Amino acid sequence: MSRFTGKKVLVTGGNSGMGLETAKEFIREGAEVFITGRNKETLEIAQRELGPKAKALVSDSGSLKDIAALAETIKKEFGHLDAAFINAGIAHFVPLEELTEKHFDDTFNTNVKGPLFLVQKLAPLFKNGGSIILNGSVVAQKGFPNASVYSATKAAVVNLAKTLSTDLLSKGIRVNTLSPGPIETPIFARMGGTAEQTKQTQDHMATMVPLKRLGTTKEIAKTVLFLASDDSSFILGSDISVDGGVAQL
Repeated sequence: MSRFTGKKVLVTGGNSGMGLETAKEFIREGAEVFITGRNKETLEIAQRELGPKAKALVSDSGSLKDIAALAETIKKEFGHLDAAFINAGIAHFVPLEELTEKHFDDTFNTNVKGPLFLVQKLAPLFKNGGSIILNGSVVAQKGFPNASVYSATKAAVVNLAKTLSTDLLSKGIRVNTLSPGPIETPIFARMGGTAEQTKQTQDHMATMVPLKRLGTTKEIAKTVLFLASDDSSFILGSDISVDGGVAQL
């Protein structure tokens, strides 16, 4: 299958997890992919893994300076874009009594300000329509403890897909949100616990899912490619839940 042969695609946060798997799927279907990440080492490893059809740039998704530089680099390297998966984000779960202004500002800068201004800078690179997918979360639809700031940012992202779709309608650019539920990604291994503790955390999260398992990064990637392709040409401003039924059942 080669729905994306000759297509140019951006995946932010493409150095691990959902972003890396999505970049792999785009390349499998013929695309050239530009990935970003904040960690130079993991970004270089990901680029080598993806092969010659991948380009990479260290970029902080919450920095307007980095966003402008990214858009200029893509214009220079690719000339245009056909699709973008704006995936980079941060998630910290903090009790209400421990919230700080810095936590609030850092989370909103990365999860809301960054995507908004990135779309602003990328829009001129989309010449003949195209698709932008924002990474949301099931937390935008549910009330989870210790997640007030993170959840608020993802609720904002879901609404951005609607408003940005209106703003970009004349350009033929569709904007949608993909909202994952609990997904098995490398982030679990970076939480600082032992292998046994990591498994216990994953098993506990799986009990919250009607399908009784975590989702996979490939399931996320397949949905991103659907939203990026002409197969979803009549879908815009929508929030697609990929959560095993968490938000619905």
